Amino acid sequence: MLELAKYTKELSKLFFSSENILLVCHINPDGDAIGSQLALYHYLKEKNRNVEMISPNYLQEFLKWMDGADLINIFIRNRERCKKLIESADLIVMLDFNQSNRLGEAENHVIASGARKVIIDHHLGLENYVDLAISDPSKCSTAELVHQLINIMNGVPFLHKGYAEAIYVGIITDTGNFEHGTYTGNTFRIVADLVETGIEKEKIINRIYNNFSSDRMQLLGFALNKRMVIIPEYKTAYISLSRNDLNTYNHVKGDTEGFVNLPLSIKRIVFSALFIEKDGFIKLSFRSKGNFPVNEFASKYFSGGGHLNASGGEYADTLENTIAYFLHALKENAWRFDDNKL
Repeated sequence: MLELAKYTKELSKLFFSSENILLVCHINPDGDAIGSQLALYHYLKEKNRNVEMISPNYLQEFLKWMDGADLINIFIRNRERCKKLIESADLIVMLDFNQSNRLGEAENHVIASGARKVIIDHHLGLENYVDLAISDPSKCSTAELVHQLINIMNGVPFLHKGYAEAIYVGIITDTGNFEHGTYTGNTFRIVADLVETGIEKEKIINRIYNNFSSDRMQLLGFALNKRMVIIPEYKTAYISLSRNDLNTYNHVKGDTEGFVNLPLSIKRIVFSALFIEKDGFIKLSFRSKGNFPVNEFASKYFSGGGHLNASGGEYADTLENTIAYFLHALKENAWRFDDNKL
């Protein structure tokens, strides 16, 4: 666990000595990426700083309601404006990622920028290409880390509705509404403080978790009924969805959010995987219970990473070949599924 106070003095100095601050989240941003980005944005705007935001690609539908989400510049939609924002920035803060390839098309532009660069993140495997890296894997989310940094810099709790909602969204989405992750008693104390500011907790939960189309529900039923495979000897289950499967149910970005968690509700299943067919590669999501380190599994076999119980990766092959390679990887890790090791 980091001693955050030793970072806040330098971070505050960077914020208040910079003319143009740019906040950047990772490609395919989730609730924690957008939540931590918007929270920091609201804080800096309240402090009268000139601040802009970029996302490498589009936000998922269930995040677009958040206060300030419409102000996030989408790189692949407006490349020229985003390039100008990067060029004019004298401070770039990257949130919820630590590898530069998570910047998508914006990567080369950000790396080439002469701006001072900061990372605020909670993932393992920090790639140090910045002037200041604040990374704490003991935090359940980057939003939790951002909240603690801001309250130290502010001296007193920072009160702002959009800010409180953003931190709350970051925390609940990166813990699956407290079903996984490294949350602690302090996380719940933060949530209690956020609730006491007056955020509408039930409305936020409904917007995040109960705001999908009927097509998405049918896709979920199909995935569980026709595309889920259980491997009892490895205490593993996986779901695979081809492009044709997705097209059949009019898939839109975000529809498969949460699918990977569901097989873990099966008795004795400790490892769950989701395979999604993309253009030229397969996107993988992993979840686990107990001590099975899906971050190590993702890193070793699928060029990925993440947390002990939540991670992901990619594989540049067909869906069938990727599943075959996954099964081979499972066999190599058979020893991990011994009851004494879980």
